[in-house]
Amino acid sequence: MSASDLSNSWCQVDHTHDPDLKSWVASANETGTDFPIQNLPLGMYRPMGSLIAFRPGVAIGDLVFDLIRAAEENVLSTDVAAIVRACEGEGLNPLMAAGASLRQALRHELVSALRADGEPGLAKRLAGALHPMDEVEMSLPCRINGYTDFYTGIHHATAVGKLFRPDNPLLPNYKWVPIGYHGRTSSIGVSGQSVRRPLGQTKAPDAETPTFGPSSRLDYELEVGALVSQGNELGEPFGIEDAERHLFGIVLLNDWSARDVQAWEYQPLGPFLAKNFASTISPWVVTSEALAPFRQAFKRQRSDPAPLPYLDGQANRQLGAIGIKLEVHLQTAAMRERGDQAVKLMQSNFADSYWTVAQMLTHHVSNGCNLQPGDLLGSGTQSGPDAGQGGSLLELTQGGKHAISLPNGEQRSFLQDGDSVSIVGFCEAAGRRRIGFGACVGTVLPSPVKPHKGD
Repeated sequence: MSASDLSNSWCQVDHTHDPDLKSWVASANETGTDFPIQNLPLGMYRPMGSLIAFRPGVAIGDLVFDLIRAAEENVLSTDVAAIVRACEGEGLNPLMAAGASLRQALRHELVSALRADGEPGLAKRLAGALHPMDEVEMSLPCRINGYTDFYTGIHHATAVGKLFRPDNPLLPNYKWVPIGYHGRTSSIGVSGQSVRRPLGQTKAPDAETPTFGPSSRLDYELEVGALVSQGNELGEPFGIEDAERHLFGIVLLNDWSARDVQAWEYQPLGPFLAKNFASTISPWVVTSEALAPFRQAFKRQRSDPAPLPYLDGQANRQLGAIGIKLEVHLQTAAMRERGDQAVKLMQSNFADSYWTVAQMLTHHVSNGCNLQPGDLLGSGTQSGPDAGQGGSLLELTQGGKHAISLPNGEQRSFLQDGDSVSIVGFCEAAGRRRIGFGACVGTVLPSPVKPHKGD
């Protein structure tokens, strides 16, 4: 079965992906832009400094295109316009719940409205719907009711496992089960988030008792986040061949981690306060449709076990992987003060993930769990196979033993106050227009005042 055989589905490539397609928005045609007309990611915005409700918009070049204004100008069909209006002040959840057909209709109608060779006079009519990106404020793209973080990055799992179990880094279940844990939604923020260094309980290896204070081993985790479209009823799982229609789109995700707190608290129940103090996602959702040209075959080593039947399907084998190049950039407070640009620490690719998004979705509901529109599924840290491709400082510094040197002479074993971490992602393929996600940025603030210890 080829992509063309899977017509009207999540992997269909059509005229909206034509690499020669141009927009009357000039910045969308510039080489290297994250947001050409072939992308059209969705988000929630409002003019900077205003108090109006956040409105649905689309990123196009270096501008935001207001979808409600597009509805008012009658460039959207009746059903699409109604759903777009329902998103105002609510997030993209109504659009997510409407399903793939309406989302695809929105994409097609936007391409018709924004293409350079479209209806004469339309560009002038719609000019008032455009806002410079640096003059808007972004919110979370949707209401996130549930957050599950998986552990699909096998290179990360192996590298971290070697720190603690050199002879047997992967636990016996890793290649059989898409492992995950439920995280906290209230502390998820959008790019630009300031992250307060968390307080926590830690225990030094040679100490008799633990202590409480600021984390000294604060880290980032390079992840991809999948947002759910239509959910499923409680007790009614769906199969892997149906899983992709439940994917709305992809964001970048930084799942901040306090490694010293984590080491002390994670047994026997897993992550808790070391993880739930902050998670940051990028504001623009790159839809499943926009990602269609960058789908790849899902491959594993011949020596690896085949997935159990409920996690295996022909479509997933042929097109389940998504080629997203991922990078982490770091700018310290000293670099920012001198006007130095952030430095790239590593690069990896989401296509190397051990489990696909479809497998994560399928496993999540396999016990009857009900997903809801807007639920977030984190991929786990996405490291590459080679040295220097670690998706966290824990890996890049081998557990903090070997600090990395920055071009300005500073060194880092873990994050320091004032450090700004930027996660970048983009998709490239021969004969296709490059698309990107925009940056996912977070900056570390000093720890809050320590609690009063009493008399």
